[in-house]
Amino acid sequence: MPELPEVETVRRGLAPHLIGRRLVRVAMNRPDLRFPLPEGFVQRLTGARVTGLTRRGKYILAALDRDETLVMHLGMTGRFVVEAEGVSDTPGEFALAAPADPKHAHVIFETDGGGALTYFDARRFGFMDLIETAGLESHPRFAAMGPEPLGDGFDAAYLARAFAGRRQGPKTLLLDQSVVAGLGNIYVCEALHRARVSPLRPAANIGPRARAALVRSIRAVLEEAIAAGGSTLRDYASVEGSMGYFQHDFQVYGREGQACPNARCGGVVTRLVQAGRSTFHCPVCQR
Repeated sequence: MPELPEVETVRRGLAPHLIGRRLVRVAMNRPDLRFPLPEGFVQRLTGARVTGLTRRGKYILAALDRDETLVMHLGMTGRFVVEAEGVSDTPGEFALAAPADPKHAHVIFETDGGGALTYFDARRFGFMDLIETAGLESHPRFAAMGPEPLGDGFDAAYLARAFAGRRQGPKTLLLDQSVVAGLGNIYVCEALHRARVSPLRPAANIGPRARAALVRSIRAVLEEAIAAGGSTLRDYASVEGSMGYFQHDFQVYGREGQACPNARCGGVVTRLVQAGRSTFHCPVCQR
């Protein structure tokens, strides 16, 4: 499933085509994705102007001038293709790794700028919803969500409170969206390795220096991944259709049996399973 960097990459690619634009035509080619599309979906969106495009965790939020927000989640295979004739400085000509199959073109947004944004989702694990903007933060999807890892609310002091008294390992807690929003398996593995923190150590036993290092590592790995356009795992592609290159910088993820890249470590990357997810780490330098 796309993690925060992939979702942020898509958001940034969509922004020039949506912010300030009016949706002059909306088409839905099926009544549901992962969940049924909201009642009156087409009518509520047609004619609405997008006043902002933000991200919360793994969600893309399009604020509308009708006091509603279009909430979009990409699931595992959701992607947007943007067609904007005559525009050269924004995504408009695509070279997808695999052609987008028209039978998976589920939702189409056409704007007053002449652009068309088509949502494709082969496995239909993504979804869209319309939520009253004023009640967005208290909505069940967002009410219990933790702070953004790149925001001011996420720091060593917050992590100390989140880890206090917890016997679970740090990876389990960091994947919990109520602890911190948007993190996923790949980048948590990478951040723990950079901070040299073991995924097996009880979170309550992680000291102040290690917590501070972990916060720095989480921020760094996310910022680098966003700059690179995310990872290229599975079917994910950025909004332009181009694939990201951060996977070439993975230090431990998917590198089971390879030498730890940390200088003078001498360890070998090991894979173990935690809560049904693969964890890659170096048992020598991650303590």
